[in-house]
Amino acid sequence: MPVFEYSGLTEAGKNVRGVKDAENRKVLRSILRKDGIFLTDVRAADALGAAAVAAGTSTGTGKTGKIELSGQGLSREVDLRQVFGSRVSGQDLAIATRQLATLIGAGITLVDSLTALVEQVEHPRLKRILGVVRQKVNEGSSLADALAEHPKTLYVNMIRAGESSGALDVVLVRLADFTEGQAALRNKILGAMLYPAIMVLVGLSIVAILFVVVIPKVTKIFDDMNVSLPWTTRILIGTSTFARDYWYLILGAIPLFIWAVRRYVRTEGGRAWWDRTKLRAPIFGPVVRMLALARFAKTLATLLSSGVPLLTALDIVKNIVNNSILAKVIEDARDAIREGESIAAPLKRSGQFPPLVHHMIAIGEKSGQLEQMLGNIARSYDSQVEIRVSAMTSLLEPVMIVMMGGGVAFIVFSILMPIMQLNTFVPQ
Repeated sequence: MPVFEYSGLTEAGKNVRGVKDAENRKVLRSILRKDGIFLTDVRAADALGAAAVAAGTSTGTGKTGKIELSGQGLSREVDLRQVFGSRVSGQDLAIATRQLATLIGAGITLVDSLTALVEQVEHPRLKRILGVVRQKVNEGSSLADALAEHPKTLYVNMIRAGESSGALDVVLVRLADFTEGQAALRNKILGAMLYPAIMVLVGLSIVAILFVVVIPKVTKIFDDMNVSLPWTTRILIGTSTFARDYWYLILGAIPLFIWAVRRYVRTEGGRAWWDRTKLRAPIFGPVVRMLALARFAKTLATLLSSGVPLLTALDIVKNIVNNSILAKVIEDARDAIREGESIAAPLKRSGQFPPLVHHMIAIGEKSGQLEQMLGNIARSYDSQVEIRVSAMTSLLEPVMIVMMGGGVAFIVFSILMPIMQLNTFVPQ
């Protein structure tokens, strides 16, 4: 039976190390859980395990025996829609993952399962990538090592843990559930924002037509009449004239401004400013925070339940939240755990995680049910995000109608004012 060296935390938050034999890492995790120890790191200790690791076999560990990506990709930002490339949707990836889980669960070998999957998948890029993965596996690589050439840490580390524990099909099902959930939530948000976006487009089109077609004709009439114009009309005519005479500057300035902002946001200081601004925004800030917290909880729960050690899981999760402020908090929490603290304490100190989150995590650590508590947090915030987005959409519609109506009313009023003034001078 394999022997493992492990590091963990007791319920009191004390760091412990030891050696224990178990059938695999998943069994070891269960044994330690019963002893009140939460596993944070594990490596093969016997010669057989070390030899298997060095040979790169399906134990799925690196040279140290840790369940990690051998240093690849942990600093990369992970976007589940781009696990195999920018043109593969989350839904396509989830379907392929679930099909692979079904094939492996039915007892079909990994190579045959990948062969069947390549024939089944219709997406051309995904089909090509899976073909390369199948070839690597057929040459003797583990599935995780084959996928490591397309370094997406969440996927690779979970599959590595699944291969190591002998529960690859179960891990693939969890991955499919996770990917489908992320894609479904994203589609709901995009769907909710579609109508307001259409209204903005229609409103801008109406204003553009008024500025380019209507106002120039009215301006000519006012010039012929030689009347004194109100300040609102002068502002309107001046804006219209500038837009018509310097339209090329406006069209050039818009993409230049977007490029400059994106370039600034890519810097360390710019990224921190942008992420902090998103979290503090009056209306959208709470939704951005809830989305990040739901992603944090759901990803961490999925990784831990798949057998990925806590420290490695936190390394992955900090790149999943897509916010440098929260990522720094998670990184500090990982470092604090190495020093013997619990997860909840550094999250609470940061002030970035609501009391609900760190209280439930603390309860999960003490009760040995951290994965379940994280799952509850994720479901709670997913539900709150849907409610908030729905409420925001309902609120945006009347607000945008009023704004569009106000803009059009200002234009019409500015045009009619000189005409009404002129009528007052016409003798009765």
